[in-house]
Amino acid sequence: MTQPSTPPGPGGVPVAPAGSGAPVPGRGLGGGLFGGAPVADQGPSRPTVTVATFTDYAAAQRAVDYLSDNQFPVETTAIVGSGLRLVENVLGRLTTGRAALAGAGSGAWFGLFIGLLFGIFTDANWFAVVFSALAIGAFWGALFGAIGHGVTRGQRDFTSRSSLQATEYAVMVDAEHSEAARQLLTRMNWQASGAS
Repeated sequence: MTQPSTPPGPGGVPVAPAGSGAPVPGRGLGGGLFGGAPVADQGPSRPTVTVATFTDYAAAQRAVDYLSDNQFPVETTAIVGSGLRLVENVLGRLTTGRAALAGAGSGAWFGLFIGLLFGIFTDANWFAVVFSALAIGAFWGALFGAIGHGVTRGQRDFTSRSSLQATEYAVMVDAEHSEAARQLLTRMNWQASGAS
């Protein structure tokens, strides 16, 4: 009687059968960048079902929280954003003065950090060392901020904040738990509407 052989993977290296719990080749020794527990083969992906969709993330988060509060196995749940778009909100004009002021603020924080480090090892007046480093940092930060803005020659005279937004958020669960999730979310909607 012969033993079944393990099928060869990439480069002829044997690969453990799906669902065996063996580490997956090529994924390293951990779940993250710095190691951790070995990553086990999860087998074939489980089918998922969308049980609800929302226009904002907070509503989708409330739905998953409601499921959790009602002892639903939320480890089988995912919130999936779709229709992603990049939104850049303009906050205001950027003048040379504002660029210098922002640079001074950043430089002051860096100067404060350096001053505190120097202050630890000094025998001189501690406040003078910290304040001097703060002032020097603010000066150089303002100078670099103004020069940096001047180099752009007015091509970007505004400040803005970018964010990634989805047009729709779907709450998805494993197919085997979909009916229970739908019932709970229906009850949540009834309670929110004031029906009993």
